[in-house]
Amino acid sequence: MRFPGLTIPSAWWSGCRRAAKLRMGFILLAESGVLAGAWWDYLARNWALVSILLTLASLLLICWLILRKYVKIMFNIIRDTPPPLAMGPCDFERLDGERVVFRAFDNIHLCGMFLFGDHGGSPKGMVIFAHEFSSDMYSCARYCRPLLEAGYNVFSFDFRGHGESSLQPGYQPRQWPTNHELNDMLGALAYVEDWLESRGLPSEVGLFGISRGAGAAILAAQNNQMVKAIITDGAFSSDTTLEYLMKRWAYIFAKVRFVYENYPPQFWRFLRWLLFCECRKRLNCTFPSVRKALARMEGPRPILFIHGERDGYIPVEQSQMLYEMAPGPKFLWVVPGAKHNQSAVLRPELYAARTVAFFNHYLAGDGAEQAVERMLASGSHSGRRPRGLSDTDAQQNVFERLDRRRRASNKSNRQASRSADL
Repeated sequence: MRFPGLTIPSAWWSGCRRAAKLRMGFILLAESGVLAGAWWDYLARNWALVSILLTLASLLLICWLILRKYVKIMFNIIRDTPPPLAMGPCDFERLDGERVVFRAFDNIHLCGMFLFGDHGGSPKGMVIFAHEFSSDMYSCARYCRPLLEAGYNVFSFDFRGHGESSLQPGYQPRQWPTNHELNDMLGALAYVEDWLESRGLPSEVGLFGISRGAGAAILAAQNNQMVKAIITDGAFSSDTTLEYLMKRWAYIFAKVRFVYENYPPQFWRFLRWLLFCECRKRLNCTFPSVRKALARMEGPRPILFIHGERDGYIPVEQSQMLYEMAPGPKFLWVVPGAKHNQSAVLRPELYAARTVAFFNHYLAGDGAEQAVERMLASGSHSGRRPRGLSDTDAQQNVFERLDRRRRASNKSNRQASRSADL
């Protein structure tokens, strides 16, 4: 209500407002006290439920802290630890060929070269070579020289960030095959296919991959029918290899032995998934599963797996698992005494004979089938998976062998530690 001619001081209005706010504060405080009392009465009546919820929350927090610790440790190891031969092999005489530039599937510039074999204008076939991590296209001379002498053409190229190929901004190449190396391999396949078609040659190729390059070759061949035969040396699948290495790293960094030795398999798979999510976010890449690519591979695809028996970086069981999951025809040659990517150096004559015989039969179509398979199967595994053994069973068998090896290694390390203490 307003009164004409009556002036109320502003200080009086300010005092009224402060008094109103104070009164409202007392009312809210009283109401909050009543509410707090009601909550306290509820908690007192339901103390068992509250205890259960607090216990579950504590367990979830502890599990999350353990997972975060393991993921951080493994991510740092993946990011900072180079594999053996990280400087690239130099125990070969370099070969130079016809230099070319092409693009990966995601438009990155790559460099490669064609090497032409001793065939007088009638090549037996085209082989695409995929080098190992921290090497370059010239390393093909270490593995493919016998193929050139046998009459094959070879196309070798540098993966991104290697040799003379471009480095993708924001991506540092890793020792594991990622979606970026898959794009490089698909780009090489497309370029070679166009090259063959432009010269009236059959659009059929063989793939020869070493270590990480072997994984990229299998991933690229999954749905590509122009790939007629594959040779891998030191192949592995990132998911299963990391799962094996995670258990080894847990032995080194975990405080309570009973805990890390009794995690169920689902824990390690979930931890692997968390690690891949971390890598996708921080390393700008994904790690496709070579194991799953083999299981989904279309049609018969001849594959020769080569692996060093004394490979201390990638366990030989990795190639054994991939061999058991491959559709076939398939062969596995475990080279006695050879370390990672050293089979061609330790057994050069037999290495040359088997790789040439494999491509002669399955890419060029030469040679009697029985004689070729007899040579490839000599001293190695060949043929089909044992009856009744599914892909899951094959993977489980390999995991069991890896776990037994890990436990035996841990036991010997503990015994050596006790002996040192005494």
